[in-house]
Amino acid sequence: MEKFRKTGLIAPIIRVIEEEKFEKPSEIQEKTIPLVTMGKDVIAESATGSGKTLAFASGIIKDCEHGKGIQALILTPTRELAEQNRRAMKKFSKYKPLDIIAVYGGVSINPQISQLRRADVVMGTPGRILDHIERQTIDFSRLKILVLDEADRMFDMGFKEDVERIIRKCPVNRQTLLFSATISKEIDHLVQKYMKNPIKVSAENQVDPTKLAQSYYDVPDKQKFSLLVHLLKNERSGLVMVFCNTRKNVDFVANNLKYADLVAIAIHGGFSQDKRNRTMDMFHSNKAHVLVCTDVAARGLDIKGVTHVYNYDIPKDSKEYVHRIGRTARAGKEGKAISLLSSWDYDNFTRVLKDNDLKIKKEEMPEIARAQIGWIADRRESRGNFSRGNSRGGFSRGSSSGQRSSFQRGSSSGQRERPRGDFSRPRRESSSHSRSDNSSDIPRGYSGKKSSWER
Repeated sequence: MEKFRKTGLIAPIIRVIEEEKFEKPSEIQEKTIPLVTMGKDVIAESATGSGKTLAFASGIIKDCEHGKGIQALILTPTRELAEQNRRAMKKFSKYKPLDIIAVYGGVSINPQISQLRRADVVMGTPGRILDHIERQTIDFSRLKILVLDEADRMFDMGFKEDVERIIRKCPVNRQTLLFSATISKEIDHLVQKYMKNPIKVSAENQVDPTKLAQSYYDVPDKQKFSLLVHLLKNERSGLVMVFCNTRKNVDFVANNLKYADLVAIAIHGGFSQDKRNRTMDMFHSNKAHVLVCTDVAARGLDIKGVTHVYNYDIPKDSKEYVHRIGRTARAGKEGKAISLLSSWDYDNFTRVLKDNDLKIKKEEMPEIARAQIGWIADRRESRGNFSRGNSRGGFSRGSSSGQRSSFQRGSSSGQRERPRGDFSRPRRESSSHSRSDNSSDIPRGYSGKKSSWER
């Protein structure tokens, strides 16, 4: 506890920390809190789950006063992170109460307008904050502190211009705090443009590479879901996260895991905010064992106790892959990251393997039973993605990346480069996408397009 006191935290926050029985500050807290409480601009390179919320909360709770207007704004890439930050800030400000609200899309704007009139601290996503700016329902004239949380993710999601528009609406004389897992050229440009003599600090990755086992299975296309079921039922695990690249695949996987008697829940951007909140409450309370999600929906969520991360779909590059696997093997715990590789994943996996620091071991396919497919997407969503009499597995000719001709046969000059490693190409099998014979694990309506990332 003495280490927390030395960081410069005010007494009301120390009191909460004592009640929460925190033993010592994390590396990012120890490095940033003294600077934040002194009013310095700070660039903090740190991952989700590093304790950065307390780092920026320390200055906000110290410098903000109840009833003096909006004095702090925290921008986040997702609704879930905004809510997560709001709850944490509420906890840390228990003995110095502030009116803290979260504003984001997907819910009615009218209650937010009422809350903003009395708010001291605002957490929000860029789109909804801009909505309020355009409606003139948010007043930054008394703003003291601006926080950009998960700045790299906001930029990845296309919010760079929105973020800059919001910054320009804030007072010039303010403290700016930027937290990001990585510092890109775009972030450097923003720092030079909008921050004053910032001090850069970084924390080592909380993931222990010696305790994280990375592996992949090169699996025939029609057996991918069956393999996932097999592994979930046979691997000893705590909480599990299964990543998919699209909302449609999230729904397919989560719903069919339920048919396989696995307690799984889904989260993606297509859900209402109320449903997303209920989903995360279930997962945090261990009422569900498996969370199936997209990268965007999961970004920024601090989920403890994850022992296994499965890549049902391979991410588009090594950066996203590292973000995913960083959910496990934290704080000295062991973890596994398992990727399920089918023919349409080869291009993405090649890009992942360009990171020479990644050591991903190939596993041999076990003998598995065919999993029952009890849920399929609405036929209206699927129309046009499959042709009915296609003997090559049901894909229409228009879905080029779904076809198995990704690696051309016969012509060496036309052959695509394979990912590095010992790849055995999944054998070609005839199939029908019929629900009755359960012959295919590919979700009905799967487009096969590698570019269909959730935005």
